[in-house]
Order: sequence, then C-alpha cells, then structure tokens
Amino acid sequence: MKKIVALALSLVLALSLLAGCKSNNQDGENIETGKNNKKEFDSSKEIVVVTREEGSGTRGAFVELTGIEEKDGNGNKVDKTTKEAITQMKTDTVLTTVAGDEYAIGYVSTGSLQDTIKALSIDGIKPTTENIKNGSYKIARPFNVATKHDVSEITHDFIDYIMSKEGQEVVSQSYIAIDDNAEPYKGSKPAGKIVVAGSSSVTPVMEKLREAYLEINPNAEIEIQQSDSSAGIKAATDGTCDIGMASRALKDSEITGLQNMEIALDGIAVIINPNNTLTDISLENVKKVFTGEFTNWSDIK
Repeated sequence: MKKIVALALSLVLALSLLAGCKSNNQDGENIETGKNNKKEFDSSKEIVVVTREEGSGTRGAFVELTGIEEKDGNGNKVDKTTKEAITQMKTDTVLTTVAGDEYAIGYVSTGSLQDTIKALSIDGIKPTTENIKNGSYKIARPFNVATKHDVSEITHDFIDYIMSKEGQEVVSQSYIAIDDNAEPYKGSKPAGKIVVAGSSSVTPVMEKLREAYLEINPNAEIEIQQSDSSAGIKAATDGTCDIGMASRALKDSEITGLQNMEIALDGIAVIINPNNTLTDISLENVKKVFTGEFTNWSDIK
C-alpha cells in the first residue's frame, strides 16, 4: 500500500514539474499568464572586473587607450587596473569568464567576439569594422610583426605574402586590413622553417595566414608559439623566433635592433554577459570601472 501511495505521489510531482516546464518558453515567459519569469538583472550587485595579464598586448593597448594607465610623479607610466580584478592569461578564458558570470565585465579583441557575450558601445559608437577604420570607435590598436633587420629568405617571403593582396584578404576575414589596394603575391616560395611567437590576440589571424601560405608554398614550415606581445618582441630581439607578434605598437625601448610592420587593425571590445541590460558606456566610465572607482553596476549612469 505504501509503495502505491509513494508511486502516486511521485507521478503527481513529475506531472506538476512537467507542467511548470511547459508553461514557460525559452525566454522565461509564462505561456499561460504572459508574464516573464526570467530572473532580472540586479544592478545593485558588485561589478566583477576581468582583465588580461601584465605583458598582454591587449591589456597594454586597453589601459593606454582608456586612460587607465597614468604617469606618476616621476613621469613613469603606471597601470591603475584595480587589484580586485580577475586576471586571465588568454582571450578565450576572458570570454568564458564573462559568459559564465552575469555581473562580469572584460575586454577582448573585436576579432574574437562570440555570441556568448555582449559587446558594449562606447559613447554611443559600436565596435564595428567601419567605426574602427574611420576612427570613431576609440578603443582600437594595430597588430604588428617585428623582425631583425636581416631575415632569412623564407621569413621575407612569408611577410611579403602577409602584406600582399591575398594575405590582406585573409586578414580582412576577421580583422581590418591595412592595405585594401595591396599588390598580388609574387614571391619565390622558398623552402625553410619560420618560428613566429607572441600575442595571443594576433595568433588566430597568424594561424590563418600560415594555412593560406602553406597552400601555395608547401616547401615552408611555420611554427607558431602563443604567449604575449612582450614575450614575442623579446623573442624576436633574442633571435629565438624569426617573427615576433604584438597586438600593440612597439615601445621605444623595444625598437632597437628590430624593424616592425603593421599587418592589421583591431578594436578592443568591452564585453559583458548577455543577461546584463547595459548596452552603452562612456569611455570615462570604462576607466572608472576598471580602476575600481565604480564597484556596483548601479554606479554606471
């Protein structure tokens, strides 16, 4: 008898749960009542700041362009990113962290944007290719490659390909080409190996350039080592790689002994969780969030 009663209760519970599930659509709206049961974003909650590691070209460009980097009394540049920020070592972990926390805010290359997060407009300007190219979107930076002045034949040929019509078309699939009127590739397709190292932001487009180049020059071997911009420039300087990648302009202290070249333009998008109701933020408030002056979402007007 007890088993029959227990079974009956279990059946009733299951039916009630099923009815509850069916009464709500994917957006949280109750089909019967028309009311939305989806949890509303609580703007009184604390902002979870997500940043990149020191040495990251994305971080270097971001703190400079937003004014987070300031000069101290001795004229030295100081990164004022809040100590409470969560530091992530790669672009994909920033995306994952923000996608998994509705109160998080971070920043990534516009070429890395996914539908798991939402990119904010800055002072009313969206981070689109057109706005980055015409200069109206202010958080943008160049992608650079750096080499010694004397490079191998294969290294020279690969760079020629990157800056050719074909190479810039590869760049434009995800980023913004430097030269829309580049000449077609006319290289000699030599054999040899190239080691490319540096920025995790530049790495995805460099991998696509490698793939496209190897299709026309199967005699080449290209190894890509992902790290950050500072490490890439140091490797090029030390000669441990042939091409260093940097997702920012080179510093004066890094230029000695190297030649550098812009291969693409890229914006840096300020990203939030899709559940967040914010759509636009001022450049001034971006600074206040990432320096810790603003600590709650309700601070952002």
